[in-house]
Amino acid sequence: MNKKFMLLSMTLLLVLIISMTIAIMVGSVSVTPLYVWKVILSKIPIIQNSIEQDWSRSQEIIIWQIRAPRVLLAAIVGAGLAIAGAAIQALVRNSIAEPYIFRISSGATVGATAVIILGAFSFLGVYALSISAFLGSLTAMGLVFFLSRVGGRVSVFRLLLSGMAVSFILSAISNFILMTSKQEGGMKAVMFWMLGSLAGAKWSNLLIPAVIFIVVFALLWLHYRSLNLLLLGEEAAVTLGVNLQQFRIQLILLVSLLTGVLVAVSGSIGFVGLIIPHIVRQIVGSNHKYVIPISALLGGIFLVWADALARILIAPEEMPIGIITAFCGGPFFIWLLRRNNYSFGEGD
Repeated sequence: MNKKFMLLSMTLLLVLIISMTIAIMVGSVSVTPLYVWKVILSKIPIIQNSIEQDWSRSQEIIIWQIRAPRVLLAAIVGAGLAIAGAAIQALVRNSIAEPYIFRISSGATVGATAVIILGAFSFLGVYALSISAFLGSLTAMGLVFFLSRVGGRVSVFRLLLSGMAVSFILSAISNFILMTSKQEGGMKAVMFWMLGSLAGAKWSNLLIPAVIFIVVFALLWLHYRSLNLLLLGEEAAVTLGVNLQQFRIQLILLVSLLTGVLVAVSGSIGFVGLIIPHIVRQIVGSNHKYVIPISALLGGIFLVWADALARILIAPEEMPIGIITAFCGGPFFIWLLRRNNYSFGEGD
């Protein structure tokens, strides 16, 4: 399996690099792959002097300042949502769970709505939206976690119910702000953000999502055995040495932190964390030693292409990326339900 895993990983990594290259090439102004890589390599200090700079300033701006950070953010968000989905599906032992199952995205929506409609956190400038959305996610996560604890223990079932309750309240707040607003442009911007968009990607706002993704990825991969044991059920996991309550809390906090950061920079992009881990399990099985890295690669590839389609399908306008993922994920979700005759009880 290790040889097959390495071959699959290298193949998907190559596909991801090719996909990112194509995504940078396409748009209202087309550029060649040669110029794409020349511009990128010219930014690497060690080899920049050996690259012949025969491109125009406008080409450099399009490639390096506009498209490259957006495509890289798409890869990070796609990979992050995919590994978050894989972890959540192991936690609740249900392959139709996804990263937004605890509804922390509703907190991000309140934060984003407050910035766009009310002008909150305006002193933060271009970072106001992402910081406010993240603080909203963090607040929602704290409320859900607090409400789900009983006697120092965390119940997955109570987490789901608490998430629903908090989501209803926070959704009511954001809807109230929208209903009382007379800014048509602001309302449209909020709806666009809620459906997901990577249009605001800049090099300056890539660092935090990238670092959080790497940290969470590493921790999930290091604890792949515990994730595997969760699939066997609570009693089996405890018998085989998993500190269930502690691991659950760590897992919930890690996934919530990652999801909150990603939602803050991209809006709510659905279905990635649902369909990618399920597809990966059909390919490599249920061992999270393989599921986590392959999900990250496949999730990155999927969202890079989804974002490219969002940019070119109705050009010069841009389609929210959540519409693309919903068109792909909705039919897949229906097929999954019909094929497996799922119920929504824990452990199904």
